[in-house]
Amino acid sequence: MNIEVLQADITKLAVDAIVNAANSSLLGGGGVDGAIHRAAGPELLAECRLIGGCPTGEARITRGYRLPAKHVIHTVGPVWRGGTNGEAELLASCYRNSLALAVEHGVRSIAFPAISCGIYGYPVDEACAISVRETRAFMAKTDAIERVVFVAFGSDVAKAWQRTCDLFN
Repeated sequence: MNIEVLQADITKLAVDAIVNAANSSLLGGGGVDGAIHRAAGPELLAECRLIGGCPTGEARITRGYRLPAKHVIHTVGPVWRGGTNGEAELLASCYRNSLALAVEHGVRSIAFPAISCGIYGYPVDEACAISVRETRAFMAKTDAIERVVFVAFGSDVAKAWQRTCDLFN
């Protein structure tokens, strides 16, 4: 099981698929979503318009266009509302659904950003625990995905992910 943590720009990674922490319209936004749309080019937006959105906790896949990644898997994480409104299950569902879609499309390597940890306000340590737990559980059931990279833009999230990964080893 190859899970790693990187502090990097997800739009520059040479993996089969990158995951976009998207909003429900899939039409771009701020943070990682905006960065992915800018790097992929206008073709990504055109394809996303055809999809017609994505509910929270689910995932959709598109081509990567001008990105090094062949695919972009768009998933909509929950907005943090104190933790008593199903946020943990919705976030877990983002990881499970993204990984299942990856396997369905022959993805062998995938990179995740910290879903819901930006403007959606999810507490980083809790989000990291969910992401690592769900990814490890999924990878224990299949060898279809060879490499998972948790990609943090900032050092605080990278350190939180590394601490969490160390706890699970």
